[in-house]
Amino acid sequence: MNITIIGRKCTPRASFKERAEKKLKKVERFFGEDVTAKITVTVEKNVQTVEITLIKDGMIFRAEEKAEHMNEALDLCVDVLVRQIRKNKTKLAKRFKAAGLEDLNGGDSAEVQEELDFNIVRTKTVPLKPQTVDEAILQMNMLGHQFYMFLNAETDKISVVYVRHDGGYGMLEPELI
Repeated sequence: MNITIIGRKCTPRASFKERAEKKLKKVERFFGEDVTAKITVTVEKNVQTVEITLIKDGMIFRAEEKAEHMNEALDLCVDVLVRQIRKNKTKLAKRFKAAGLEDLNGGDSAEVQEELDFNIVRTKTVPLKPQTVDEAILQMNMLGHQFYMFLNAETDKISVVYVRHDGGYGMLEPELI
């Protein structure tokens, strides 16, 4: 597993790095060794935030947790990731079957509620006209939505702008893998 640890407003200690590697072994057993993990630690006044992003064959798993201590936040993040993986284990099993991964439950006999089918209750069509990012954000705000899909006038690709938890804006752009 390739692990990258980034500290914002702090420098994570060696003990945190060792603990992160040990905790991520839980996740590594689901994917094998060719998974990339990025851990971002942010320290603000009384709260420490740990964000873990895992990337394997184009699939992305992400968890972000806040706690008083970074080790607590790390533990919570790993637990969230394991729950995400177990919840979607049947779908992941089909995807990773070719990689020789058979037991996504990791030998744990805990019962997990599986979602067999997604129930799409509404389908919308979206008229696409070329817009700049600023125009798209303005349109999203006027509609009162949390996200907005548009045809980026600068790149001629379909993009999505969204409102972040911190009040800023984010943009998703497609990239073929």
